[in-house]
Amino acid sequence: MLRALVLALVAANAAFFVWSRGWVDGVTGLKASGDREPQRLAQQVHPEHVVLMGQQALAALKQTACVALGPLDGDAALASARNALLRAGLPAETYQLLAGQSSGVWAVATIRLDNKDFQARKEETYQHMHIPYEYLSGLPSEMPSLVLSRYASEKAADAELAQLTRRALKGLRVLQLQAPAARSSLVFGQADGLLQARLHNLKDAPLAATLHDCSVDEASFSAAAAAPAASSGAAASGPARPASGPAPKQG
Repeated sequence: MLRALVLALVAANAAFFVWSRGWVDGVTGLKASGDREPQRLAQQVHPEHVVLMGQQALAALKQTACVALGPLDGDAALASARNALLRAGLPAETYQLLAGQSSGVWAVATIRLDNKDFQARKEETYQHMHIPYEYLSGLPSEMPSLVLSRYASEKAADAELAQLTRRALKGLRVLQLQAPAARSSLVFGQADGLLQARLHNLKDAPLAATLHDCSVDEASFSAAAAAPAASSGAAASGPARPASGPAPKQG
């Protein structure tokens, strides 16, 4: 009897030792550490940085604003942005797509000036007539050429070409420097402080850097839509960029 009691006590102690080490937590369903979770405490990263928010800070987080990511040029950029938001837990239902189109850039330029003497004569002529020009860049197949002016519509460039032709200037053409392209923004109409922080901290840093007030999009898309009608005499600013388009017109 005494021997059986001793064996029972040894078995009980061994069982308690195994359980107290947490080796059978998954089997018994009873954690040796009880309701405490020291492993989670050990996984904390800089817990000293945790600060309780005051009422003023909490109120600021609850304030909402209309913010947007973009503008995004082209379908590839839009698809990439949507994937980045999805990875951040922000599906398509959380924002609206504001789509538009950027205006193209057309230039009145010379034909290719492969002959150095011919190029020098052209430069001398334009300097004598006080016509500003710059060297074309970004389109190797059309270089060397001189760009006299840039426009946001082909119609405006055609009008300028016709005017220069009437001034007896030859060897000029209309050249497309940048094709019109799809442009879009992803709009968060009522973004609170927490959502704005998530957008600022997107893993796609270049995309996060495009976060801005929604009014910027409304103004840019309105300007792009009005550009073809209002650009009959206005030059479009910006450097030459390679783009596909129709064959140059010569005049």
